[in-house]
Amino acid sequence: MTLPLPSSQALTDERVAYSADEILATDPGLEPLIANGVRCHGGLDSAGAYHSPRTLHRAPAIRAWQGRLAASGADLLTISRDLLPPQYPNVAQAKLLLRAGVREPIVRALTMIAIVEGFGAVIRDVRVPDLRALVREPIDGTALAHLERGLFEAHARDEAGHRNEGGHKQMWEAARDLALDNPRIPPDVLMRVMGSGGRPSERRRSFPQLDEALEAMLAIMANVLVIEVFAAGTFDWGDRLLSDPEVSAEPERAGGMVRCIRSDETPHVEYLRTALSEIRARTLITANGGTIPGRSVIDALLHRTLGVLTTSRPKEQRADTRASVAEAMRRAGSPQRLLEEFDALETPFVAPRRTGFEPLSGAEGHAA
Repeated sequence: MTLPLPSSQALTDERVAYSADEILATDPGLEPLIANGVRCHGGLDSAGAYHSPRTLHRAPAIRAWQGRLAASGADLLTISRDLLPPQYPNVAQAKLLLRAGVREPIVRALTMIAIVEGFGAVIRDVRVPDLRALVREPIDGTALAHLERGLFEAHARDEAGHRNEGGHKQMWEAARDLALDNPRIPPDVLMRVMGSGGRPSERRRSFPQLDEALEAMLAIMANVLVIEVFAAGTFDWGDRLLSDPEVSAEPERAGGMVRCIRSDETPHVEYLRTALSEIRARTLITANGGTIPGRSVIDALLHRTLGVLTTSRPKEQRADTRASVAEAMRRAGSPQRLLEEFDALETPFVAPRRTGFEPLSGAEGHAA
């Protein structure tokens, strides 16, 4: 059963409607953030505190949309951090490699993170269908109504940069170069990232009764949300590793750069979970004029994504990474005991049996 959601601003006195230019606006008067010669987005206020880009209105807007959601009685979905696989190699393993002079696996890992961040710009190309024709309840004054009114574009600019300002791609590169003193980048790293997804396959539709563009948009948003939530482990890993003077040439600046990126990611997680929660509290109209609860769609999409990213994907990535580590050790002439010590430091992980988004049973999960 879905909740009746008003179209007016009656549930909150906070402002809930913004133009795209407002969603993309950054706090004025900030000192530019320069990292290893690169001008990055966001900036520093007079007290030296970092302000994320494009949050002048975006941050209060997200809070207001979440407030409306709560006032309506709807839940704001949460992905348990217990589902988060540990970073591989973990901090202790990474420090072991760096102390032993086996730098390539860590340089490769940091470079791959930067490249993947840059790929985040593709979210601006996600097609937003006519939601007012596909959602039974009103969407005025919601995050949903602002997806193509600045939210997707702000996300893209944060990840890949915009015009003369670097984004997360350039910021991770700067953090890497500061910490590891401008290391040599493995020449095959881009091809490894491009090939990591395997052969392209036709996207399997879970809800063929829905408008195809709507299902595609929701599936992408669910996937990106899970990736953004799981990125918390990457930020923690990067901060702890690059802030350690034992292995980092510029621990304060390199670690600080990772912390800036981490703060920038907060609005990504929050607008995505807000918009998906708004759909979850509504009713979707099917192609034949019937309806299906938004909750059944969102939960099924999240359940499927979480299943992949907590089981098969970590195993595949670990196997690939460990093979690269072993090869790097071999080329460096490292003794076998180094690999044994590396393996002994691994963080064990068993994926929880439940995702928290198991598909609904009975009539509630089916189209009317």
